[in-house]
Amino acid sequence: MSQEKLGEQLGLTFQQVQKYEKGTNRIGASRLYEVSRILNVPVQYFYEEMADNDALAPGGDQAFAEGDSAPFVMDFVSSSEGLQLNRAFVEIRDPGVRRGIVDMLKALAKSQAPAAE
Repeated sequence: MSQEKLGEQLGLTFQQVQKYEKGTNRIGASRLYEVSRILNVPVQYFYEEMADNDALAPGGDQAFAEGDSAPFVMDFVSSSEGLQLNRAFVEIRDPGVRRGIVDMLKALAKSQAPAAE
């Protein structure tokens, strides 16, 4: 499929699709989901080249409690809640507000984690 045709189906210009393809602009999870539907491939298709240890946090620990985090993340992103969360988040234009939301979510998640013994 051409960039122009993909852009038309996404409601974007082919230049914007080019920027996504080249990595000039980041692509949000909800937009990636739309692209996967248009191209009739699972979202995981775009992550096939990730090595198993790419799912590790910077300290070398698993980023999520589940052993295989990529399917867990993809399941969440593809869920109704994940899509709603991503769509609402990308509508927030102020980077400071977005950073604050991320920090708040991290604090909430940390407060829910069982205490280390």
